[in-house]
Amino acid sequence: MYAVRYELIKTCKQTGARLGRLHTPHGVIDTPIFMPVGTQATVKSMTPEELKEIGSQIILSNTYHLYLRPGHELIKKAGGLHKFMNWDRPILTDSGGFQVFSLGPLRKITEEGVEFRSHHDGSKHFLTPEKVMEIENALGPDIMMAFDECAPYPADREYVKNSLERTTRWLERCKAAHKNPENQALFGIVQGGMYKDLREQSAREITAIDLPGYAIGGLSVGEPKDLMYEILEYTTPLLPEDKPRYLMGVGSPDDLIEGVIRGIDMFDCVLPTRIARNGTAMTSQGKVVVRNASYAEDFTPLDPECDCYTCRNYTKSYIRHLVKTNEILGARLISNHNLHFLLNLMKDVRQAIMDDRLMDFRNEFFAKYYGK
Repeated sequence: MYAVRYELIKTCKQTGARLGRLHTPHGVIDTPIFMPVGTQATVKSMTPEELKEIGSQIILSNTYHLYLRPGHELIKKAGGLHKFMNWDRPILTDSGGFQVFSLGPLRKITEEGVEFRSHHDGSKHFLTPEKVMEIENALGPDIMMAFDECAPYPADREYVKNSLERTTRWLERCKAAHKNPENQALFGIVQGGMYKDLREQSAREITAIDLPGYAIGGLSVGEPKDLMYEILEYTTPLLPEDKPRYLMGVGSPDDLIEGVIRGIDMFDCVLPTRIARNGTAMTSQGKVVVRNASYAEDFTPLDPECDCYTCRNYTKSYIRHLVKTNEILGARLISNHNLHFLLNLMKDVRQAIMDDRLMDFRNEFFAKYYGK
């Protein structure tokens, strides 16, 4: 038996989108789901209790960052990531592949693995698929991602082909090195850049390796949105219907809805907390850049249709004051609201699938949020 099991509940008659449940060692997750990102064993500025209050079912942490600080061995001594960060619900860990490959000149890729210098202190490190599995096994998440190579955009065909084939070989090594499959699910990652035939090759190779779930990587890396949707629409049907499908690093409201329509079950992104720290809120009427002078005397909530803690208790005027004076509370309040907004959006998306009206919901939401 897999550590993680996907249960299909319903398929939307309008779109083919999936409503399901993901059964994990630390609880059942309703899908489609958005996963808040807790890169360094914390969702920035949020406590675990606050995350539960706004409906977070699962959070994501990052192998690369936790390996560098405080170290996976320390976290293992603490009893694993769940105990270390006081989170008793499911956790997914990204392998760190995207972070390592984002280092550019600070890293060197070989067949064996990736040599890189820490962005903290310049110290030299070497990550292999076996080392990544050692780290993730020590961290103890419910879902652990395989070490992959995320090709940049744009990239020439030969580079992308070599990259995806290396990703397949690394996945085979990850599976062989995985020490705890009964309690931790290993997901493979489909690559292939913006080339449909290479996406097909990658999907065929990755899904030939029997795993409890699969992800689509290498999208939302700078390509135009229409191209992203085109590649996503082509790639998703290549994945097994009885396994969860995870689109990595995507989290704007339009991408979440469009991804669900194209058959995706899981999403993650730093977007809601990152823009919160810059003073931007997601609302039912679109983005609100609360630091703007027009909100100096606006004594209404960020979103009149929102019932989150922030909107129940604070005004745009006050939050703007916090942001302008660099008070930590400003980022906390907007982060709370933005995460609540996206989690609530996914709850509404699940209901729309249940009601066979996801396309209608999409059009209504876009009209209000984007004015189109």
